[in-house]
Amino acid sequence: MKLSLLSILIGASLSLPQIYGLVQPKGFAVAARKFPRNFPIGVGLMLLATAWFVYNVNGEPIADFSAFKPYMLVGFAAVGVLSCIFVRDFLAARALAVIFMLLGKLMVDTGRPHLGESPFVLVNQVLAYVFVVGGIWFTIAPWRLRDWLEKFTANDTIVRLGCAARLTFDIFLIVLGLTAFKGM
Repeated sequence: MKLSLLSILIGASLSLPQIYGLVQPKGFAVAARKFPRNFPIGVGLMLLATAWFVYNVNGEPIADFSAFKPYMLVGFAAVGVLSCIFVRDFLAARALAVIFMLLGKLMVDTGRPHLGESPFVLVNQVLAYVFVVGGIWFTIAPWRLRDWLEKFTANDTIVRLGCAARLTFDIFLIVLGLTAFKGM
């Protein structure tokens, strides 16, 4: 995937909830507070994260473990599916954490070859590491996501200010994808 397309896709997908938060702050706050324990969304995100992880492992050349690779793939898929059954508490928060880490890997892998071409590539790389650290943090302590969401959805003003700040950054990512990352 090209860095320009990745930047546009990330900026666009992250901006949609922010627009909703600016237009309907109460609805955004209610949805955000319910998210960490939302089981149906958690199952969907966990299955997506599992498929993405298995796809990544399948594409990796694992010379030392090549004989065991099919078993590893089945095992990883089983862990993802069984997580939906046996780790129901904060499943959405845990699944989002895995997606953050996988997205961080994709962003680092996509941006690394272009580090010398533009200083703006560092924006992509720093955001990738923010996703990875956030993913690790929410994996270890998924209730922190709940606490964080409750704090930043306490009232309409906080919701609107947070959404406006995040939307500004998301638009910046889209602009980078259309300008500075063009052709990368």
